[in-house]
Amino acid sequence: MSINPTRDRYESINKRTFHQAIINLLENEYKILGSRKVIEMLADDIEDLHREFYPSSNKVGFGEIVFTTTKDDGQRQSYGKKTEDYATVTVTLPLITKEDVERRIYFKKGDRNSNYRHRESRDIKTMVRLLKEAKQQGGLLSGAELSVLMNRSLTTIRKYLNAYREKTGEILPLKGYVLDQGSLPTHKGIIINLYEQGISPADIVLKTSHSQDAVDRYIKHYEQVKKLLRKKIDEKAIQEITGRSMKVVKEYIKLYYDLNPETNK
Repeated sequence: MSINPTRDRYESINKRTFHQAIINLLENEYKILGSRKVIEMLADDIEDLHREFYPSSNKVGFGEIVFTTTKDDGQRQSYGKKTEDYATVTVTLPLITKEDVERRIYFKKGDRNSNYRHRESRDIKTMVRLLKEAKQQGGLLSGAELSVLMNRSLTTIRKYLNAYREKTGEILPLKGYVLDQGSLPTHKGIIINLYEQGISPADIVLKTSHSQDAVDRYIKHYEQVKKLLRKKIDEKAIQEITGRSMKVVKEYIKLYYDLNPETNK
């Protein structure tokens, strides 16, 4: 019998928590037995996941949407790696802003072409806003995710990305660019293209939203392959000398000849 039954009655209130409910579930329903410390750590992790995926509604502002996407933690594409195997992060994205609403209110309808240009301009602003905000919060949105968020086709999203890059010269932090996935221009190719134009690594960082370490690494690897090519070293020997995969070596060789066509005669 407890020596202080009154205290026990009050302390029982503190035991009716979400954390304790998880512990009870693990022990009684899933029959996970063993170290109490390990079970408490599991409960802590589950609580953290719940907070990440279901943030308090008072933290979500006007027009914002809570969205879970790929985490920008330096991970690289790996063939055979499933989407769910990549680390994730939950971000809060400004899907609709007060300025968006104002533009709708004061929009003056014109001919079909002007209406189309207005919609494209509006959509591109939204796309840029979503991508940059996700990046700032440590996330990388994919083209498919943008397609769903903006209710636009993948073809339209690709067109918007190309239009923005051609107009501004800026490379947006899209997952496909950063992880070198799919048919999109790779960050590697974009970075080396800018480098061959004489743009400084520091400015390339600003234009591509990539880290200085990543930019320096791409340039270093490219320069290694470039110097060996100029010495008439074949790709197999380049692969052995640099220690890089044949796939990567071929990518750099192709970049070199694409950007220096006069050397491929």
